Amino acid sequence: MSSPAATPPLVHRESHKDYEGSKLGMWLFLFTEIILFGGLFILYSAYRARYPLEFHEAGQHLNVVIGVANTIILLTSSLTVAFAITAIQKGARTICLCCLSATIVLGAAFLVNKYIEWSGEIGHGLYPNSPVLMQRPHGDQIFFGLYYSMTGLHGLHVFAGIAVLSIMLGLVAGKRITSADFSKLENGGLYWHLVDVIWIFLLPLFYLAA
Repeated sequence: MSSPAATPPLVHRESHKDYEGSKLGMWLFLFTEIILFGGLFILYSAYRARYPLEFHEAGQHLNVVIGVANTIILLTSSLTVAFAITAIQKGARTICLCCLSATIVLGAAFLVNKYIEWSGEIGHGLYPNSPVLMQRPHGDQIFFGLYYSMTGLHGLHVFAGIAVLSIMLGLVAGKRITSADFSKLENGGLYWHLVDVIWIFLLPLFYLAA
């Protein structure tokens, strides 16, 4: 007959397995996201090699200031989400809530900047199948097609990240994420870091490539 004292270690082991399982599941999901964007990066590289002059010329029409500003915003947001995870690990729930809120606000600021940038480009007729773009070289058309596809897909990931972190904010506020169980927040932070890393690659490809 087993002793009741053996129950706590069993629960601890099960919790540890759940934590490891959720972490592994998140890494597998992130790997599929890397494959998705990796394929798009390869496609961009192939067309860039075929139309180097056209890609260079088309890239001059993008707003580098907004691109760099959005990079600073996302890098700062990675820092604040890391602070949030560290804070909850130490039991500092209020600091965690503040850092998560700051991350969400920064993510929203990124999307606002992207909306402003897209509005300016669309206002100049630089969007797929527009009369203005159709009169430009084929390489320019491919560049802007890839630009809107890749940055648009990234924008959707930013929006999804904001939604995930908003849920985490609610869970922390409701004390359902604590210093003893913060795996959900940690997984949400991993997703947000991936979003930031993807942008770090998009910035030189579209805004800074000579």
